[in-house]
Formats: sequence, structure tokens, C-alpha cells
Amino acid sequence: MGNTAVVIGGGIGGLAAAIGLNRVGWDVTVLERASELEDAGAGISLAANGLRALDALGVGGPVREASRGQYTGGTRTPGGRWLARMDGSALEEAVGTPIMGIPRSTLHRLLRDALPATSLVTGSEVARVEQAVPGTVHVSCGTTALDADLVVAADGIGSNVRNQLFPDHPGPVHSGSTVLRALTEHAVDLRTDFELTWGRGAEFGHIALRDGRAEWHAVLTLPAGTRFADPLAELRRRFHAWHDPIPALLDATRPQAVLHHDVNELTTPLPSFAVGRIALLGDAAHAMTPNLGQGACQALEDAVTLAASLRAASTAEAALARYDAERRPRSQAVARAARQAGRMGQQLSHPLAVTLRNTAMRLTPSRLATRMLLRHHAWTPPSLS
Repeated sequence: MGNTAVVIGGGIGGLAAAIGLNRVGWDVTVLERASELEDAGAGISLAANGLRALDALGVGGPVREASRGQYTGGTRTPGGRWLARMDGSALEEAVGTPIMGIPRSTLHRLLRDALPATSLVTGSEVARVEQAVPGTVHVSCGTTALDADLVVAADGIGSNVRNQLFPDHPGPVHSGSTVLRALTEHAVDLRTDFELTWGRGAEFGHIALRDGRAEWHAVLTLPAGTRFADPLAELRRRFHAWHDPIPALLDATRPQAVLHHDVNELTTPLPSFAVGRIALLGDAAHAMTPNLGQGACQALEDAVTLAASLRAASTAEAALARYDAERRPRSQAVARAARQAGRMGQQLSHPLAVTLRNTAMRLTPSRLATRMLLRHHAWTPPSLS
């Protein structure tokens, strides 16, 4: 088996894949289309499965040091009534760690720091990948080209490589929701580490970060392409009567810090995550809604599983077949669960349905809620050593 790889995409999944490949002896080049890495983004929650993947990649320690454990909080109504309490200590006892909150830019930086500086090439948009010669993948990138023994496409939900490999696949579709999010400019006085609040067709949530700031997000049931002239003013209008600390979080945010994206997903499962010597990873393979906080964690699982498969198999094709067999069933099941969670959460708007959902949540024992989380969090990574 050869040992040169090209990773397309310098996001969380692509960087993690490059680290994993590097650890099992591959010479890796990461091609990122952005000319400059702006370290944009809000915050991210990492569950036990994602943290274990980071441990396997050798970066779990630095990530934990930069994160804050989410021990207290839960789900509330707009008036502030608790529907369910989160017990981070019980989750820690069950899987070894609570959910950890970290700025996305910090996670990106820590992943980049784990790679040789020369591995990452910015301003490199890949036009096409071809497997014309047996055992080699040709990567066309602007006026230059690379030949590699393996290509990992971590080029996001709009993956150009996925479109080339599966031209008849319908691609991503709008979930019915749009999300606005930001980091607060300064520390905020919070009584809990993590909260979700569900209204009719709307959700507001926050995670507390290590430096006292917070990441917040607002999810609204709206048509694709909906945008506001002043997003922060629009959110203040919509959420001004919701419980504390929601108005305070919005007041602690600069207008230019607010990010706005439609929530899209791959509702039609791919028939494979690998074709020949090309593997799809992360959102390119299984873009999902954020309702379970598993998007990045599943990409991290992909990265470790891919590296372990290449370490164990005799050929790249055999390794990628093993990667597909291990990752596709699990990640697609998590994507289905995330979609269902969204339908039963923020997307509910009928008053009777909301009342029934809220009653069921209040009556669900916390131990049962923790066990439900374990279905996704309890994952053991393969060894890379």
C-alpha cells in the first residue's frame, strides 16, 4: 500500500483525518480552499465519543484543557419552567466525561497545531478527482495537480467530490430550520452550563465556555434563504419575553459577531462512503441536523476509524471498504435520530403537540434520559498505535 494522501478540506473532520493518517505513517497534504484561515465560528459541544476520538488522535488533553464541562442545566419553556434537568455528573460517571464546550476556533487551532505546518495548503480549491490510473488518484487543483495513493474528501455538506462520485444523489436538502449563533463579547453571569429552551417553532440555547463567555444559538423554523437586515435586532424582538439569561446573552453580543446559516442535511443516505481509493468523511458523507450535537463528533469518529482501517488492511481499497462498513450504519443512524429530535423539539408548533411533548419530558426520569444519550456517546475508538 502507498502512503501519500490528500485530504480535501481543512475543517474539523479534514484536520482530524490528516492527524490520524499522519499517526499511522501516511504523508498527508491538506488542501483548503479558503485563502486565509479566519478562525471563524461560534462554539461547539463535544460528547464522550468525540473526546475519545480526540484522545486516540493524541489531542484530547489540550482540547479538554481549553474546554468547560457542561454539568448543570437542561431544557426549559420560554417562561422558564424546567422540562428536564441535565446531570453532567451522572453522564461523567457513565462514560467518563461530561459534555465539553469549546470555541470552534480554539478546536481548529489545536487540530492544526498537531500537524506539520507544511501539511496545510490554503487557497487550493479542488476542481476534480480522478482514478484513471490503477492505484493512483489524480487531484486537479487550479493550475496544479497532485497524484496520491488515497484521497479523503472532507469538503463539507456541499461536497464537490461527493457530487462527482454520486452524480445521481439528490444532495443536501433544507431541514426547515435556520440557525443564528454567536459568542458573547465578554463574560456573562450564568447559573447553568448548558440550556435549551423550546418554544413553538423556535429554540434558544447556550453553552458556557471556560473563559466566562458563552456561545448561544437561536434556531427558527423558516424557509431557506430567509435573512434579516439586522439579525441581532430581530432576535431581540423574537426573544425579549423569554426567560433570563436569554436577553442578557443577546445584549452581550456584537451585531457583527452573529452568524446565520440555513440548516441543511443529507436525508437520502449515501450507498457508500468510499469508492476505490477515495473516502468521504464528515458532512460530505453524512451531514446531519445539530439537534443531538453529534455532527463534529461523528466526523472525529470517521477520522479515527479511517486511520485504524488503513493501519490494519493490506490495501487502501480493503481499508476503505472496512471504513465504510463500520462508519456508514452508525453515522446514518445518528443522522436519523438527530432529524427526529428536531421534529420533536424546536420544529413542533401545534399547541397540543407542544403540550404533549412537554408533559412527556417532565415525566421522563433523568436516569432514562441519560441512558438515551449513551446510545450515541458510548463509542470506543480503535487503536492507532
